[in-house]
Amino acid sequence: MVRDVPSPVDLRNDDDAREWEAAALHRRPSRPRFFDLMAADIQCLQPPAAQVLDLGSGPGFLADHLLIRLPQIRMTLLDFSTVMHALARSRLGHAVKRVDFREADFSRADWTNGLHDFDAVVTQQAVHETRHKRHAATLHAQVRSVLRPGGIYLVCDHFAGSGGAGDDQLFMSVEEHQRALEIAGFTSIRLRLQIDGMVLHHAC
Repeated sequence: MVRDVPSPVDLRNDDDAREWEAAALHRRPSRPRFFDLMAADIQCLQPPAAQVLDLGSGPGFLADHLLIRLPQIRMTLLDFSTVMHALARSRLGHAVKRVDFREADFSRADWTNGLHDFDAVVTQQAVHETRHKRHAATLHAQVRSVLRPGGIYLVCDHFAGSGGAGDDQLFMSVEEHQRALEIAGFTSIRLRLQIDGMVLHHAC
């Protein structure tokens, strides 16, 4: 039997969440480069993007970047951690007025309830939190179901293999990332950036 990979931290715990927040940018200094590319891809959407879902939004690093760069958008931040939402509220300041917070676990089948017609779904370092790579295609199919026709999915996560992570059960190779998106029904998939152990794909 294939088993899920347990997490070494509990991001619903205040201390664990705050420690993760404090260390994240130091561990992955290239994160802003991924954020810039996501903002650029959303900016190119026609008609202009209005509604963006941040899946596994954490302490709001990505949301903060997008809300500044894209003043026309509203965002829905989905995370299973009350603590992470509190950290994001604090980070976003006045922009919090353009944000809807949704507490849900995207490893559960019902996380999409009430969500639909997003112009873009973005996610940064979250797909592996399904805790096994075999779940990725299912998650991507659920994402596809909440996108409007012509909407885009910008998915960034760690990758396994050379230059990446060693755990090939939790993390996917770059090729496995692409295959999971294909299985989910995305027909146009572009690799946008691969650096610092992470890879970003643009799918629609």
